[in-house]
Amino acid sequence: MSSPIFGQLETSLAGYLADVVHRAEFGDERTAAAVARFEVPRLVEALKAVLDEHEPDEFGRCPDCRRSRFSRAPTPCRAYLSAHLCLVALDEPQPVEVTTPMRRPVVLAEPSGFRMLNAPG
Repeated sequence: MSSPIFGQLETSLAGYLADVVHRAEFGDERTAAAVARFEVPRLVEALKAVLDEHEPDEFGRCPDCRRSRFSRAPTPCRAYLSAHLCLVALDEPQPVEVTTPMRRPVVLAEPSGFRMLNAPG
């Protein structure tokens, strides 16, 4: 169970993010421009701050995700992986032209020296 302070922080942050998304999606042009101009840079700085806390060491391990002194941290770090999946990897897929694979034509020819026998009818 989370602490009451964390619960308040979580609720406050979730409310802020929901408000930003709502204003960006459903606001008029002026509101959407204000969100882009003022809120997006703040969100980028917040994400940078989180990722700075998870910057890999010289071995590529995240010091914050390490579970114990001798265990190997997950690679890649979950913070970096989540950010990448949300911001980069899940862009709208580009349409791909689907073509049928080319097949060599099959030539049905009677091999030389082989004759078909006529079955009595």
